[in-house]
Amino acid sequence: MSRPRLRPATDLQRDAAALQAAVADLVRVYQYRDRDRICCHDVSVTQCNALETLAEHGRMRLGELSQRLFLDKSTTSRVVRTLIRKGYVRQQPDPDDGRAIALTPTAAGRALCARITSELVEQQKALLADLDPGIRAGVIDVIQRLARAADARFRSGVSTGACSMESGAPAAGATSTRRETP
Repeated sequence: MSRPRLRPATDLQRDAAALQAAVADLVRVYQYRDRDRICCHDVSVTQCNALETLAEHGRMRLGELSQRLFLDKSTTSRVVRTLIRKGYVRQQPDPDDGRAIALTPTAAGRALCARITSELVEQQKALLADLDPGIRAGVIDVIQRLARAADARFRSGVSTGACSMESGAPAAGATSTRRETP
């Protein structure tokens, strides 16, 4: 006897729940892996993310960095102050607007970012080594597509805002801002 085919909405619900569980597991593992691997370089994961963003995108103002990191400006300011104190980031007047401050990675900051990235890439190689090249390419493509879609939804405001009262979350109209310690 064959199993009845689930309705597409049920399939979507099941797949969404499975994706949530898989992503939560992956994020949890990577969060601890990153903390253990990155923090031995005397920077936090958040500081490393900020440094990596500056190294990848070049000069930018604090507000733009805050947006790219999904952090509020005060948290980003504390993160950047620490990176400046450690000699990994420099601030200078923005050439486009002398009233604004631009942030750039220093040579030491770029070198640290490259060292950390190299170590993380080595770990990824170990994870991918047993997979067929076609599977590796597919996994990378799917993760990139999911990351772009999630980023676009978050930036559009679809994935932000107040939680429902059933979950014990803030009341309607309250805003939700991702906060992370520097």
